[in-house]
Amino acid sequence: MADMLKPDVTVPEGLDRRRFLTWVMASPTLMIAARLGLDVPEAEATEPLDSATTAMSLYLAVQSDGRVVTTLPRTEMGQGITTAVAMLVAEELDLALDQVDVRSADADPRWVIQLTGLSSTMRFLTGPLRAAAAEARARLVTAAALRWRVLAHTLSTSHGVVSAPDGRRADYGELAEDAARVLLPGVSSQPRPVSQFKLVGQPTGRIDARDMVTGATRHALDLDIPEALPAVVARPPTLRGTVQAVDGASARTMPGVVAVVPLGTGVAVVARTFGQALAARSALRITWTPGPASALSDADIRARLRDAMGPRPLPPLFTTRTLEGRFDFPYLAHAPMETQSCVARVQGGQAEVWVGAQDPKHAQREVARALGWGLTPWQVTVHTLRAGGGFGRRFFTEAAEEAALVSRAIGKPVKLMWSREDDMRHGRFRPASHHRILAYLGPSGRILGWHHRAAIPTVAFPHGFGDALTALAGQVLPEVTSAVFFALSQKLPYSFGWVNQELRDVAIPVPTASFRSVFTSQVGVSNEVFIDELARELHVDPVALRRERLTSNRLKAVLDKVATEGQWGRSLPPGVAQGVAVLEEWDSAIAHLIEVDVTGETPRVLRIVIAADVGLPINPKGIEAQLQGAAVDAMSTTLSAGIHIDAGAVREGSFADYRWMRMKHVPSDIQVHLVRSDDRVGGVGELGYPSAAAALTNAIARARGSMPTRFPILDEGV
Repeated sequence: MADMLKPDVTVPEGLDRRRFLTWVMASPTLMIAARLGLDVPEAEATEPLDSATTAMSLYLAVQSDGRVVTTLPRTEMGQGITTAVAMLVAEELDLALDQVDVRSADADPRWVIQLTGLSSTMRFLTGPLRAAAAEARARLVTAAALRWRVLAHTLSTSHGVVSAPDGRRADYGELAEDAARVLLPGVSSQPRPVSQFKLVGQPTGRIDARDMVTGATRHALDLDIPEALPAVVARPPTLRGTVQAVDGASARTMPGVVAVVPLGTGVAVVARTFGQALAARSALRITWTPGPASALSDADIRARLRDAMGPRPLPPLFTTRTLEGRFDFPYLAHAPMETQSCVARVQGGQAEVWVGAQDPKHAQREVARALGWGLTPWQVTVHTLRAGGGFGRRFFTEAAEEAALVSRAIGKPVKLMWSREDDMRHGRFRPASHHRILAYLGPSGRILGWHHRAAIPTVAFPHGFGDALTALAGQVLPEVTSAVFFALSQKLPYSFGWVNQELRDVAIPVPTASFRSVFTSQVGVSNEVFIDELARELHVDPVALRRERLTSNRLKAVLDKVATEGQWGRSLPPGVAQGVAVLEEWDSAIAHLIEVDVTGETPRVLRIVIAADVGLPINPKGIEAQLQGAAVDAMSTTLSAGIHIDAGAVREGSFADYRWMRMKHVPSDIQVHLVRSDDRVGGVGELGYPSAAAALTNAIARARGSMPTRFPILDEGV
């Protein structure tokens, strides 16, 4: 599991720390398969392979028309991985970016990992992609050399063409079939050194941008599956409530209604249009059994979390003062722009689903389990689609399970849609939490220790970390899996003497899921806020304290960058202040400086300065977009957005009352500075959230003179 959290996939010159197995596949053109994570002799790198027996990470094919197609065994959810994958392939093959097609891979037990999470996609795929593309280039050059009877090393490649010194040229499409028969490349098949990159590392527009803004991208509900019928589900008023009795007589007689299907999660209505299905859903008369959280509201949950704190531990020897901080975080909905949806066709002991899932193999298993019949995951085909956001929500496959059950019941394909209200009130949530941090101070303000105890309801990981073993552990031992993930992921990057961070798992029957940055979205945020409180207690500058105590040179570098670019410490008007925070996670380091004005009715963010070291920045423009989006998420959850539980029911039902930031709240000045190291590929998708939330909180604390301890800060619902 530790390897899953921190894969050793780096991109130094020539990939000399790790080799990646590549194979030539049986194909009329050149197809290369690659698998990551194996140290093998170079001589084994081009053995022919039967793809039915070996777990691959990706496939790359050079087609007869010269275009290159590569599979993407992860889910594009708007984070830009499609463009990054295309850039890596184009770089190694000397192609124009528009000559590369990237296609999502279906769920396949042979794949090593298909989980899109843990900021792992480009960390895992960069090495195999480069190895496969470099292998293809070497074979194409060798095929041309054999055709022209010249030395391979005298040939060059550019824009999909192999050229000889005498002017002879052949495009990749012409050479693809011959390249597939090459026994041993006549030139090196090692990826190029980073110093020779022309495309990777340059700000690049997304290859799918036009399709996104014109509506040409295809999500689940956009698919034209023959005979697929719209379906919606009536859901209980409380979380995980169940159907006690249903009267669907009136609904069945309404125009266009095809069927009313009871499910474990509610009652489905199938009709000719979604409008007809929604109208009939409103006509259902259902008696509900309350869910297991029906006796709980926000105050009860907070009390349970606080009660889990227990007594203070004994302080280290020579402690003269103990500084304490308490923090409360709310439940959060993921609220992706595309709600849960799925197309399913179940016929003759086979199931086929089209869904945007963050772990397609988990979707396979869950659909097979829901359908029963002794169905195996191999009898379920999962077509992975582009998803409109995920953030952890799409690890869970309720829509796919419901769609498959409804399709089986009516004998036809269905398009099942969750409404926004369904998704907000019956989805899964980042759990609420309560934190107690103790900083132990000795004579002369010496920092002797740090103790952070976090009371957090179990975070559900039934999908595991991309493999069957951890998925089984996540289902059978959820509390243990949650605790292990906490222990592996939560680090304090400061030299503070005796440091201890521990999780108190609290059983609360509200469905949970990992959220952007998982535990760090609470633990890391509260740590960085309390660092500022510690600086105030010691009467030192918070940037100076961090710089003195940080154990990571990468963190010091990004902190120095934001302090310089943000002009830390300059004179500001009354009510205006700056805050900083840092984070090192997912093989990346980041710092935020945020400037805020609290003179108005609500705090107003004036400027955000970000510095990040993500190793090799494949597409700086995509990284900038990711970090800007994460900063807006952090603004939202720090200031105004949170979920409230009232007697087991979620109060918020849409963006009208789940108060996410609007464009008018976003500062015009958001700077992103990349501090390049190029010695690895670091994660980005989750990186930008925790330190942005903490820096904003610290800015508000400096402006107001008191540390916020309960989030969202502007919560009016309690």
